[in-house]
Order: sequence, then C-alpha cells, then structure tokens
Amino acid sequence: MRLLKYGEDGELTITSFDDNAIPPYAILSHTWGADTEEVTFTDLTKSSGKDKPGYKKIRFCGEQASKDGLEYFWIDTCCINKENQAELSLAIDSMFRWYRNSARCYVYLADVSSQTSNTNLEPSVHQSDLQISQCRWFKRGWTLQELLAPSVVEFFSREWCKLGDKISLKSDIHEVTAIPYEALEGAPLSQFSVEERFRWRQNRHTKLKEDAAYSLSSIFDVDIAPVYGEGGEEAFRRLHDKIREQGECRRKREECLRDLYATDPRKDKKRIEETKGGLLADSYR
Repeated sequence: MRLLKYGEDGELTITSFDDNAIPPYAILSHTWGADTEEVTFTDLTKSSGKDKPGYKKIRFCGEQASKDGLEYFWIDTCCINKENQAELSLAIDSMFRWYRNSARCYVYLADVSSQTSNTNLEPSVHQSDLQISQCRWFKRGWTLQELLAPSVVEFFSREWCKLGDKISLKSDIHEVTAIPYEALEGAPLSQFSVEERFRWRQNRHTKLKEDAAYSLSSIFDVDIAPVYGEGGEEAFRRLHDKIREQGECRRKREECLRDLYATDPRKDKKRIEETKGGLLADSYR
C-alpha cells in the first residue's frame, strides 16, 4: 500500500508499505473531476501536477490528517498506478479493506457549499443546509463501500468546512440512501439480506459499466477479478454466481454444525469403542 506524506520542507512524498507495517493513515473519499484535472501516480513520480485542480484535495487531506495527528494519508487518484493492470486489480480487491482500516475517512463534497450557513458548523446539520439529496457523492457506485467500510467518516464542504460525520448525519444519510442505521453504525454487512444490500445501490452510477458490479463485491464479501471489456451484464452474472456459491458454502457449513451439535456424545463413545477393534485389526492385515 502506498501512502502520501508532507515533509518538513512542504514537499509531498509517496512511500510503499508492506501489509504488516502500515502506519495509521487518513483516507479521502470524493467524486473525480475530469481525468485531466486529477493528480495521477505518474504526476507524483515526476514531481508534477501541482497546477491541477485536483491538487487542492491532496493539500486538504494532508492538512486535515495533520490536524488529526496522522502523518500519512491515501488518495485513490495518485496512490494507485492505474497503468499497471495487475496493480489496479489488486487495488480493487483491497479497497474495502483499506477504507475499513483507515483511522479517518474524509468525504469531500465538491457540490456542497457552507458559505450560506454557519462556517463553524457543528455535527448537527439539517439536510436542507447540506442539500445531501443532490450530492453527486451519494450517486456514485464506489462511494457506497467508502461510506460503509470505515468506522469514522467525516463530511466536508467544498470550502473544507466540516459538516458532521456519518453518525451525527445518519438520519440524513438514511433518508437519501435507505441504508439502515445499524449498517451506518458499523453492524456486520452479512446480517443484512442479499436483496437488501442490492437495494443500497439504487440510483448509483459508475463511469464504466463493469464497475457497477465490481464496486459491490466487498459489500457481499466476495472476490471477482475485474475484467474490463466484459460488459456490465457479464460482470453482474459473475457477481451473482459468487454470491450464490458463498450462500451454498454457508448453508453446508451450518448444516455440518447442526449435525455436530445434534450428535449424542454417549453414542459417539459407543461407536468409537465398537470400531476401535476393527480399525486395529485392519492395520495388521
């Protein structure tokens, strides 16, 4: 996993960490601008990109992380080398875990302004002030897991004013997304039915058709290798197949446990005693 850090000289650096040595970090959730506006991994390796509009998000994330006592932070636009397909596939598989393991997730709402409201907003903010229902962030496919995976999710306006977090704003978020309070509060997603979890993706869209399926794989705790070009229909077929396989494995495991618990220990003892002699006898043949 690569993480960003601002040095004492104010320069941005990027460092790779092994999975067992990742330091605490903040993570950014946002909606992308045009490809030419975002700072890429290639830009960072060339020490360029500061003149791009997307660099402001990097600066904000680094400054906010520092305020929260975090030295490192992660942003998808520039911490993943998307020109490397193997790395991109691994990143997609790891994304839910990276968001879940973050110390804080900052959600940047580029289309929400706090200038018409109190600039020192506390966690209790009305939906009418935030215009949450109109936010692009709530209409994107990938942001579903970015909302559910982290334990701490904080929302910021385009002026970088904190608007609240997913707990203080859960009523507003629930109204927009129909996601139950329990899920927003961190309940295991497995306790919600497959049908209910699929409903959470309603009105969400992705730039690539396949991503509509890939962005849901971690919501169902299944792995599907991304195959861009296969089309949305085939991607969803593979997703449904994986979910079905997972359900069958779970049912078989539960049946085995039921059979195990239903066995009378006294009968087990008798069966062992009766077969022990036969097993030993067979070994001398």
